[in-house]
Amino acid sequence: MTRQRWVVAAVAATLAFTMASCAKSDRDNNPSNTASNTAGAPSSTAAGESSGGGSSSAGASGSSAASGTASAPAGDTGMPKDPNGTFVFGAAGAPETFDPLYATDGETFRISEQLFEGLVGFKPGTADMEPSLAESWTHSDDGLTWDFKIRPNVTFTDGTPMNAEAACYNLDRMYTQTGAGATQAEYWSLNMGGFKDQKDENGKAVPSIYSSCTVKDDMTAEVKLTRYTSKFPAILGLPSYSMQSPTALKKYDANDVKAQGDSFIYPAYATDHPTGTGPFELSKYDKQNNTITLTRNDNYWGQKAKVKTLIFQVIPDETARKQALEAGTIDGYDLPNPGDWADLKSKGFQVDVRPAFNILYLGFNFKNNPALKDLKVRQAIAYAMNREQFVKTQLPEGAVVAKEFYPDTVDGWTDQVQQYQYDPDKAKSLLKEYGKPVTLNFWWPTQVSRPYMPDPKSVFTAFSADLEAVGIKINATSKPWNGGYLDGVTAHQPDLFLLGWTGDYNTPDNFLGNFFSSPSTNNFDTAGADFGNDLADALAKADAIPDEDQRNAAYVDLNKKIMGDWLPGVPISSSPPAIVVAGDVKGLIPSPLTHELYSLVYKG
Repeated sequence: MTRQRWVVAAVAATLAFTMASCAKSDRDNNPSNTASNTAGAPSSTAAGESSGGGSSSAGASGSSAASGTASAPAGDTGMPKDPNGTFVFGAAGAPETFDPLYATDGETFRISEQLFEGLVGFKPGTADMEPSLAESWTHSDDGLTWDFKIRPNVTFTDGTPMNAEAACYNLDRMYTQTGAGATQAEYWSLNMGGFKDQKDENGKAVPSIYSSCTVKDDMTAEVKLTRYTSKFPAILGLPSYSMQSPTALKKYDANDVKAQGDSFIYPAYATDHPTGTGPFELSKYDKQNNTITLTRNDNYWGQKAKVKTLIFQVIPDETARKQALEAGTIDGYDLPNPGDWADLKSKGFQVDVRPAFNILYLGFNFKNNPALKDLKVRQAIAYAMNREQFVKTQLPEGAVVAKEFYPDTVDGWTDQVQQYQYDPDKAKSLLKEYGKPVTLNFWWPTQVSRPYMPDPKSVFTAFSADLEAVGIKINATSKPWNGGYLDGVTAHQPDLFLLGWTGDYNTPDNFLGNFFSSPSTNNFDTAGADFGNDLADALAKADAIPDEDQRNAAYVDLNKKIMGDWLPGVPISSSPPAIVVAGDVKGLIPSPLTHELYSLVYKG
């Protein structure tokens, strides 16, 4: 569910140097280039899951403009043998919807990123923000007013011009969601706050960071915010904030999302007519054969795709994806099992390991089970989990046990938080102090492999056994990722759930804000916890601090409280995910955001 921020100078420099070095040394022998390594990678997504460039922090004095004007991504400079060729990628799951506004998962965003673009984007292979459909921008001294200069001569695939009017239509559409649409537009509610005229359960207006968008001239959109936020404008590079054709959105009634039980019914726009400015457009979704076919957008404003046809073949089982690659029926797939990396390399496949930028966690839901409202029980769960053993035996080299809810490369991380080393005796003692039997409904997903969670079943198996060993009774539920699991978690049905996040951009708010803002609608339902509103308020205040040092200090304090006084879940690990392609594939640039651009890919 996948992306941005102003990376700490040292971290950004290290990441850029690592990637540049790998790209240079690997380019001749490994056209996929930039095989980096470290500990884990991003959401989408989800979740999923960087910025810099463009314009610097809005808190700086004076207005600033985006540095330079980005053209289309520079990828591999070679040319394909067959310009009308096909690239087939094995996807772990089906897309939830083709309208990225209503999506939160990586499999949906993988496709969205080929069809759509945002006002800002990210340089391929990095987490650095760069201009995209907005070729430049400026902002006021207080960071509340932003002028985006729209790139000229860009059209949506239905011929509609991409201009300031289209930009404002899209932003206002996001802001004015209601009913089921507002429920599903999670990225907006978690990052931008409330929707227009939205009220909470007490009848109070839900505050929004977004205020308005005005057409200053045909190619200039003025966006006003209600407060400074560290994530703007990088957030506009996320797939959920993609620019979509106003003509198609209106024609196919894009906002007509309906709730049906625990799931949602999407309108024709989201199922058959997604319309963006990207290098590909949707040709066909064959549900019977589990294929999504995209074709090259020959009117694309930048570098045209190097293959005519891009097919996503949905293969839920990871072993089956590996066999399909070996058989030559697909050309690549994401998140190969770490145990298969050496074997794949020995057979001539290209295994590129992305930089780590993710977190896997066990989430607590505070809505249904009173036991989880007691800190002793939550701490007992944390002490019962043998995370060290799990990381050592089931994750690839470079994986680490997580001490808090985001990786140590993100601002505000501190090792001065309460630690929960594996201590089953301590867990049993805390449960004894609680004094009541504890039974928990523990959910885990099927038909998915995520950067932070290559094999969900192994995660569940390891930690459910740990919890049962200290006397907690577990009721297990497994559901397909996009076939009930994500919707059930959103509906607050499980007591315990496995989720994670691949960073969208490098700010603490991209992790903590997505997890714990909006107490009544976040996956943890922290409105049911005695600390939920305090946590949300503290997050909003920290994100609104323009001074970087003061903001980082606020996040250090927050991390201490989250891991000590509150403990809304247990962070488990960060691990380095890989992507694998056939030996003759060229042009793939692995992304720390899992934001690969398949328009650059071809077979040599």
